[in-house]
Amino acid sequence: MASPSLSEFDLIRRYFRPAGPSGDPVADARVVLGVGDDAALLRPDAGHEVVVSTDTVVEGRHFFPDHPPESLGHKALAASLSDLAAMGAEPLGVLLSLAVPEAEDAWLTPFSEGFLRLARAMRAPLVGGDTVRGPCSAGVTVLGQVPAGRALQRSGARPADRVVVTGELGGAAIGLAAEIRRRDEGARPPDANDPVCKRLFWPQPRLAAGLALREHAHAAIDLSDGLLADLEHVCAASGCGARVDWPAVPLDPALAGADAALARDCALGGGDDYELLLAVPPEVELAPLAEAAGVALHVIGEFTAGDAIRVVDAAGAPLDARRPGHDHFAD
Repeated sequence: MASPSLSEFDLIRRYFRPAGPSGDPVADARVVLGVGDDAALLRPDAGHEVVVSTDTVVEGRHFFPDHPPESLGHKALAASLSDLAAMGAEPLGVLLSLAVPEAEDAWLTPFSEGFLRLARAMRAPLVGGDTVRGPCSAGVTVLGQVPAGRALQRSGARPADRVVVTGELGGAAIGLAAEIRRRDEGARPPDANDPVCKRLFWPQPRLAAGLALREHAHAAIDLSDGLLADLEHVCAASGCGARVDWPAVPLDPALAGADAALARDCALGGGDDYELLLAVPPEVELAPLAEAAGVALHVIGEFTAGDAIRVVDAAGAPLDARRPGHDHFAD
């Protein structure tokens, strides 16, 4: 365990500053100056716009005190990178603002390993940030780039566009339910490798999907608050409604064996899946785009005229599926 008196600069050097070219999370010519100065310098490609997003995770609100730190480092970065994916952007750099009660090696080492491993995999170099003693939280700011005028937004969906989602839904919600039950029963410490909790602990930002669909989709959003809540954001911004065909919604394997009501609740209302929802014109062929994205693309409905959002069964009959999405300020 590192000494609680470890200075801020020692903490950065030990856990988050690259050790040199071989230790740099990403060797990228667009990073002119990274960790270690008053600010970072980035050089976007010519003809590109800069995309910026930030997210904060707070102990007791977004994660449990015993959340495995390696998974937490991964998840904190994944949540922010998912916003770049939804814009069809590629990463330029990442800033991390970390608050911890004490500078404990047993926590900081796996946290930084989880964070930097995903940074390498997503080619998203850590270029700066801040550290402070305080209640545990991690704020991640991501900077990306997209060709000028080509960023995906929430406001472009049109009636007759297909509602398309990547991957599978509901895994994070069923994982959270399992974690809450485990704590209520006073069971074992959390296992980040438990298949039931895989999506909760290890979400995957769909950057490749955002890039593959950027020139083909009319609108996009990442599924952080839940399918229906985020679909409502797109419909409100685009001035349209939508129909969701429940039998077409792809369910996470962790929902296998769950009763129908629970599965529907998790897939339609559960947050933290970090898949993408896109408005894709009917003439666009999805198979080659799915191959380029490296993830399945599922048509689950259609955008419609008006402002209603309906969920229907196989016969077209309406289903009652209006669970609210995640709200940071709800009780």
